[in-house]
Amino acid sequence: MSLQMIIVTLLTMAIHASDTVSFSVRLAGIRVGKLAVALSLNSIVALVARTSNLLQAPLTGNMVDSAKAGGGEALLANLQTILVGATLGTLLAILLSPTIVSGGMMFLRRLDTAGSIFSAFRGFLPELRQVRFRMPNLGMLRSLGAGGVPVKLLLLNMFITGAYTVGVLSAQYASFLVPENSTMAASSVGLINGIAIILLTVFIDPKVALLSDKVNTGRTPAAEITKVFGLLMLSRLAGTLLAQVLLFPASYLITTFCSVISSLL
Repeated sequence: MSLQMIIVTLLTMAIHASDTVSFSVRLAGIRVGKLAVALSLNSIVALVARTSNLLQAPLTGNMVDSAKAGGGEALLANLQTILVGATLGTLLAILLSPTIVSGGMMFLRRLDTAGSIFSAFRGFLPELRQVRFRMPNLGMLRSLGAGGVPVKLLLLNMFITGAYTVGVLSAQYASFLVPENSTMAASSVGLINGIAIILLTVFIDPKVALLSDKVNTGRTPAAEITKVFGLLMLSRLAGTLLAQVLLFPASYLITTFCSVISSLL
């Protein structure tokens, strides 16, 4: 594996680990009664994903340019390897979720007294040794199967994650498949990601926000939101695996879209 492939795969891991960690941060906020502060902290976590995205896209585009010059038969396999990074990043965030929740609760309490992110970080660093490393255990896994979470919600989250995961890579691969419309194809990433973001905003986020409010007001047991977040993280993991299947169909959809646009103009 080339250095470029290693870097792109690690950046992909960082993107999806950050997205999945957001569930743990929100859960920490709910447990200490500081959800609004936790959502603000989520913005900082999201910066990791956005920064990684800024670096990942040009590097992936360079791989496509190199494939156009020769050696294109390995491009699809390389993109599938990058998708493995998405799965590993999501899995890592899931395995570390109990530790992140515990550390997040401590940090949010520190932030409440410090008044600023930087002051909270300075005070929190000496306390890091007090955060006990934990991984999901059998009892946690059993609690996820207690029912009460709509299967449709989990399936939708899985498909949305799959589409979002494959969005940039499918656009890049489409630009390789249709070199005559390569610029249009590479710019069509919004066709896949846009649909995924709309579905996420309309169907997933309001459900999670509503349940979070019910927990904060005592109308729903706190264990319920823990189960929902756990299952949503697992459905995200399934979505990254689904992305392997969606890569070529999504690329074909973009090439078809580009062909239609070209024929109309």
